[in-house]
Amino acid sequence: MIALIGWIGALCMAGAPFIIDTDAGKILAITGLALLTIQALDSKLYNLLLLNLAGIGGYLYALYF
Repeated sequence: MIALIGWIGALCMAGAPFIIDTDAGKILAITGLALLTIQALDSKLYNLLLLNLAGIGGYLYALYF
């Protein structure tokens, strides 16, 4: 199940750059990073966990400001 979550997150992240200038692109990137964060947490990859959280924060900032 975690692997499926990771794959869906990766697909979201692969699609997001093409529409990143829109709100939908930023939401897709946030969703992808959130799903990849679940996988990183399960695998105890704390460096990727921190990187994903920073990315989520950056996209949230870009979305609202």
